[in-house]
Amino acid sequence: MRTRALALAAAVALLASCSTATASDDRQHVDVVLDWTPNTNHSGLYVAQERGYFADAGLDVTIVEPGETSGSQLLAAGKADFAYTVAESLVPARDQGADIVSVATVIEHNTSSLISLASSGITRPRDLAGHSYGSYGSALEEALIKKLVACDGGDPSAVTFAPLASDDFRIGLTEHQFDTAWVFDAWDTIRLRDVDHLDVATIPFIDHTDCIPDWYTPLVATSQEHLDHDPQMVRAFLAALAHGYRDAMADPGAAVDALHEASPELDVDLLTRSADYLSTRYASSPEAWGHQSSSVWTAFVAFLQDNGLADDDFDVDAAWTDDYLP
Repeated sequence: MRTRALALAAAVALLASCSTATASDDRQHVDVVLDWTPNTNHSGLYVAQERGYFADAGLDVTIVEPGETSGSQLLAAGKADFAYTVAESLVPARDQGADIVSVATVIEHNTSSLISLASSGITRPRDLAGHSYGSYGSALEEALIKKLVACDGGDPSAVTFAPLASDDFRIGLTEHQFDTAWVFDAWDTIRLRDVDHLDVATIPFIDHTDCIPDWYTPLVATSQEHLDHDPQMVRAFLAALAHGYRDAMADPGAAVDALHEASPELDVDLLTRSADYLSTRYASSPEAWGHQSSSVWTAFVAFLQDNGLADDDFDVDAAWTDDYLP
């Protein structure tokens, strides 16, 4: 991500002057900030852009990759209109006064896993005891890992937390910098297992919702100000975005083409495998794309609260809405 720092800095500066402005062809300008460099989590966005769904909705959409300032921060500061983010970032941001709201989930269920080399013998959470976890250093990671191990009858104090030296999990695993790490199956697991051909094992989070919550990662957020004062724009954007994701579900090849056109450096094999994987996981049906569940949000926030990671009086209902989805 940092290899594009100069270009991103210029793009972020541009947002300050052009956000919510009107395009020359009378389409309303909309800035969307990604949570990472382009990948298949963003497929629907790029498909909608390429196929003209935003233009048809009267919107002139600019897609911006994140710099040192996150999309959530730009959104809260009024320097962006929409941002891809995650529930574990949105909740603390709201606790700190950012009036941002989740308006759609990108993927219906969490696709996170713990990944390890098969030779490590880690096949279930309690096996993590006596092994090292490659950590980003977040309190949520520690809470999740310890809860998973304890639920499976293991000793959470026997797990070592090793700082990640880089985001290259292949190097980290094969050079034994750590034994396991938190990855997203749609990208990292596919790359390591199917593209790099490492013999790996995973522990999917979604298989352990009797112990830890499901939650929305990633999601699309906007500001409460937009919801209050420009709901028509929000509805138009989400309708076009949903159209793009429905297309990505029906035709994963279209997602590959759109993403590769936008970022030619992306590996086509990885894109193809990832797009196929997510085509059945964005939502249970095309019409269901983006919709969120009160029970999912409530359980996730309760987990954060139980671990001191969210205020006890956090207003769950104010953090998300499905009211603007098609």
